[in-house]
Amino acid sequence: MVETGDTAPAFTAPLANGSLGESFTLSERLDEAPLVLAFFPGAFSSVCTGEMNTFQERLAAFEDAGATVYGVSVDSPFALNAFREDEGLAFDFVSDANGEVIDAYDVAMDFEQLGIEDIAKRAVFVVDGDGEVTYAWVSDDPGVEPDYEAVEEAAASAAA
Repeated sequence: MVETGDTAPAFTAPLANGSLGESFTLSERLDEAPLVLAFFPGAFSSVCTGEMNTFQERLAAFEDAGATVYGVSVDSPFALNAFREDEGLAFDFVSDANGEVIDAYDVAMDFEQLGIEDIAKRAVFVVDGDGEVTYAWVSDDPGVEPDYEAVEEAAASAAA
């Protein structure tokens, strides 16, 4: 499992930023650090929608701290762009449709109640400009949301 103090696992995946064709490469985004990587099980689900809307409501605080928020899920870039548009979310998403990022961060889970395999656990990692994980939170319960104030504090500390 990725923990505070670890080097963030490198990855490249499609970026869902309202258009298609761009990619997100962690090493190329470190100049936007601290990066808040908010992993979530699935777009359009109730808890995930609430979580991403809470990040949106707090986006100014993250921006004031110099942090950049990215949602990360196994949804396709098409679904993530529709989710962004429908919910009015101003931050970008990383599409891990192949499951490589959730595997690298050790946050893959099966949602047995729905018969779905290999989706993201609800997790948040803050990565500083050197690529170090300065905050790590992972929940085995997809109904539990992160402590948003703790994530904001971690982002602010990583920016200092």
